[in-house]
Amino acid sequence: MTASANGKVHEKHENGGFVNGHANGDGIASIETPQPIYYKVPQNLETFELTLRKHFEEKTNQKFADYRAFHRFTCDNYGIFWEELLKISDVKLHQDYHQVIDHNMKINERPKWFNGATLNYTENVIERGTATDIAVLNASIDESVVDYTYDQLRKDVYRTATSLRNYGIGPGDTVCGFVPNTYDTLVAVFATAAVGAAWCSASVDFGPAGVLDRFRQVHPKVLFTVNHVTYKKKLIDQTDKINEIVKELTTLQIVVVSDTFTSVKFDGTKYNNSDKFVSLEQFKTPIDDVVLPFVYTPVPFSDPLFVMFSSGTTGIPKAMVHTVGGTLLKHIEEHLVQGDSKKHDRMFFYTTCGWMMYNWMISFLYSKGSVVLFDECPLAPDTHIIMKIAAKTQCTMIGMGAKLYDEYLRLEIPFNAIYDLSRIHTVYSTGSPLKKECFAYINTYIAPGALIASISGGTDIIGCFVGGIKSLSITPGECQCLFLGMDIKSFNYMDEEITNSDEQGELVCVTPFPSMPSHFLNDMDGKKYRDAYFARLEPFWAHGDFVRVNHSTGGVEMLGRSDATLNRGGVRIGTAEIYSVVEKIPQIADCIVAGRLVEEGMDEEVLLFVKMVPGQELTHTIQAAIVSKLRNDMSPRHVPNKIYAVDDIPYTSSGKKVEVAVKQIVSGKAVQKASSIRNPESLDYFVQYRL
Repeated sequence: MTASANGKVHEKHENGGFVNGHANGDGIASIETPQPIYYKVPQNLETFELTLRKHFEEKTNQKFADYRAFHRFTCDNYGIFWEELLKISDVKLHQDYHQVIDHNMKINERPKWFNGATLNYTENVIERGTATDIAVLNASIDESVVDYTYDQLRKDVYRTATSLRNYGIGPGDTVCGFVPNTYDTLVAVFATAAVGAAWCSASVDFGPAGVLDRFRQVHPKVLFTVNHVTYKKKLIDQTDKINEIVKELTTLQIVVVSDTFTSVKFDGTKYNNSDKFVSLEQFKTPIDDVVLPFVYTPVPFSDPLFVMFSSGTTGIPKAMVHTVGGTLLKHIEEHLVQGDSKKHDRMFFYTTCGWMMYNWMISFLYSKGSVVLFDECPLAPDTHIIMKIAAKTQCTMIGMGAKLYDEYLRLEIPFNAIYDLSRIHTVYSTGSPLKKECFAYINTYIAPGALIASISGGTDIIGCFVGGIKSLSITPGECQCLFLGMDIKSFNYMDEEITNSDEQGELVCVTPFPSMPSHFLNDMDGKKYRDAYFARLEPFWAHGDFVRVNHSTGGVEMLGRSDATLNRGGVRIGTAEIYSVVEKIPQIADCIVAGRLVEEGMDEEVLLFVKMVPGQELTHTIQAAIVSKLRNDMSPRHVPNKIYAVDDIPYTSSGKKVEVAVKQIVSGKAVQKASSIRNPESLDYFVQYRL
């Protein structure tokens, strides 16, 4: 059997697996059901993590039985672990440190790391690669790809950074980007960090209000942006948005406009206050005028690098400041140690510049490999565009939000039968829990045998708590392991650590790690910071995730946000468990669940909202099927009190269901529509169900 023109498999085996077929000698199609080929640990495996493990064995004269034993060591000796990682990964320091960390300080006291050290993020990330090697591949919706070598990248960074210096930009300043995920943006980020300034960005799909909610908090002196973008192959003029944003940002000295995303050239006369506007090419200093060798600005380890923002789904986004050294070192651990990224690797992670995965992705260049950039719709008008680009650019590592894998699963596209994806050895997923069915789909129809790294952490730590590792086997539905140096526990409803059962609990981190935010902006007394992470289980960091730790595998099952967790008769239930059952029902396209207290002290009422497949209605029969499946597959506690049909389900721009906002609406609370919600009008559907 071959796929149709749109790549969809039109026949399904009765067991729910995907089918391929071919004609036998009688001309009759015989059916084969491909089975997923899950990752297996190769014999004689050699990875950075195993090298690091051996290094610590020799240094401490002890033997670690397995990854879990090594992880425990890195948590018990977190100062030694991060110091040795800094050394063995060759981080360049301009000035050495006199103290790694004050071990007398607890995590809630926010101790500083590597006191006395100075370094530059950009210098460390882009100066390691070979000059003639490809650093960046900029892909477009028409499938064209433009390559840039490390030499080209460096020269463009030098040119842009020199111009920033000419405007007086340096440590203590903030540069903003209202930008797409393109080469020009990457250069702007690295140039900003090269002169010691901090960077923050918003995706071009944000409206002016959402951008201003963020940028007004940082008082930027420079704004990088783009004159036009495309989405679903439609040309979108950004002029009106930019004019509105610039009008309100009174601290701006200059607005730098890129015009390479489309064929439309820069026209400064279109902008209000046009004397502030300049094209990117005009802004960049000619390479002959750049002083070489270029001198990077060294800054203290704990100086600001990125200002990141909470999703803002229930109010003005919180502005979190992430440090130069903490971000770099955490990303080195995740790319080199956990990901085993190497010089020959090519990373394609589908992300916008409004998601922390962008900041995470660009640090990949520390590995001396290359990154693929793409900013367009991943599904319309071409459901294949991501895999087309992955094949064309010969990616070895690919990643995206879990919701996109859900969509591929629904469409049943056998990508690896259509495109050459054979070089992919690692598949990343994040943003929401990756279903078991998606594990099977990925290891069948995208990259059989590849490591599926289901990673979870957040903007708050600009990295991950849990994820993948090549030295362990895969358990579908789980994040493979706790990341090294991250002392993660699971606490039950009594605020006690869960040590030997599969009980569900709150994800907690108990010791400091380098990528904690240094502070929040507009939080002089630290109350916002404390309320965000420590008020719940002080002195420990409560991240807000509901999890189940598998004590036999060491893996972690993500069950949803703990602030959206359901409480039935004192038993907490992760929303992901309900989604995993309901979304398998063929007539249901999507769903979201919310709990509310009808009366003080009473059990929580659970409301399930479903989005039906076009042409389907929520009949009594379908409701009965939902109830039956949840009761039989999960438990009677998982059965909702009421089921309603809605036209759409709200999502953030990074693909997360907006559960807390829905919970607040149905509980009778006022909710401000946030710009980070992809489809904010969908919240209106829930108002009629409020108390």
